[in-house]
Amino acid sequence: MRVLVISGAYPPMRAGESANAHQLCRHLADRNLDVQVLTSIGNTGAGDAGVTVHPIMRSWSWLEAPRFARFVRRCAPDAVLLMYIGVMYNYHPMVTFASTIVKRQFPRIPFVTRYESPFAGAAPRTTLAARMGRKLVLAVLGGTDVAYGSGTLLRDSDHVIALCEGHRTALADEWPRVLEKTVVIPPSPNVLVCPEDDGKARSRGRTRLGFGAEEFVIAFFGYVYPKKGIETLLEAFQIVRQDRGKARLVFIGGTIDLDAEISGRYWDEMQRLSRELGVADKTTWTGAFKSGGDEGSLYLRAADVCVLPLLKGVQLNNSSFSAMAAHGMPIVATRGTATDQVFVDGENVLLCEPRNAAALANKINALMDSEQLRERLRSGVSKLAQEWLSWDKGIARTLAVLGVRG
Repeated sequence: MRVLVISGAYPPMRAGESANAHQLCRHLADRNLDVQVLTSIGNTGAGDAGVTVHPIMRSWSWLEAPRFARFVRRCAPDAVLLMYIGVMYNYHPMVTFASTIVKRQFPRIPFVTRYESPFAGAAPRTTLAARMGRKLVLAVLGGTDVAYGSGTLLRDSDHVIALCEGHRTALADEWPRVLEKTVVIPPSPNVLVCPEDDGKARSRGRTRLGFGAEEFVIAFFGYVYPKKGIETLLEAFQIVRQDRGKARLVFIGGTIDLDAEISGRYWDEMQRLSRELGVADKTTWTGAFKSGGDEGSLYLRAADVCVLPLLKGVQLNNSSFSAMAAHGMPIVATRGTATDQVFVDGENVLLCEPRNAAALANKINALMDSEQLRERLRSGVSKLAQEWLSWDKGIARTLAVLGVRG
């Protein structure tokens, strides 16, 4: 069975969306599916068996709509999965009509849209030509029930995948009838999870990072860009370091390519802040690593606890949390207004308010002081990962909405 995955982000592009699309395609291919990937020029893939990558799309503009339609016709898929967030497609509205374009050619095949975020569909910088083209396409393909940010994706997709309940609610606010065909499937880990191997993986990771066996390692995992709350973690680490001489901090991950200028500038600012706070000598920045290798997993194995100080609070859509949870890590995260109910403070995570360095430091200190608390969180987060975040569960649910028997 042939599944077409449409994703503007794919390796070697560095972005969470790229890494998760890559891992998803690998797992689909492991189910003996013929996986075809339509992506942007330059995203040549990683040579995975069973996955054929077609990096032919230049700008995802109206001028490329005929190329898109021709490719779909030649590919002749049995099901289509669109990975969607506006920034992946230069915020151009063309791809928001992809479901209608595909359905005009193959009305009976399942078309599923997975929303990486429902909050970034259209952008203020969309060009006048793009907006005029959208009005013309509306007249030809649109009709009624067309959302401004999502075009006809909500109307003409057979199913819609949201990554958390907050996203599902936001999509329903844009087009209420989408609730009837929306399913929540959180992203699974973006890294290969290497086995503990009786502590050998931990030892290998610490050797690579230059950490001693006696040091207590606090880890942040994920791409570095604004909204991650890294400044709060650095300030909290400064507090922790006052009484914890053996504490070390490691940032596992680098900048993103989807918004490289902003991410790069933020990276430089955080490097500078670590020096100003006097913690640079005890802070390690790994930079980017390949999603298909074991490097990121080894770094996580090297850590004692993980911290995710997101400014908007943790949600099930955070693939960084998925990776941490898959390794059974005790995690401190922030609580937001949309934090999913599956996160239980003191059972599978420790929660505190965003932008509060003192509170974050208190949570880290509590974990450093109590092996019993760390063990309880390890047990709780492992159960959460198995129920919500494992690739077995995620792929099974995805195959179900694609109409594929796994």
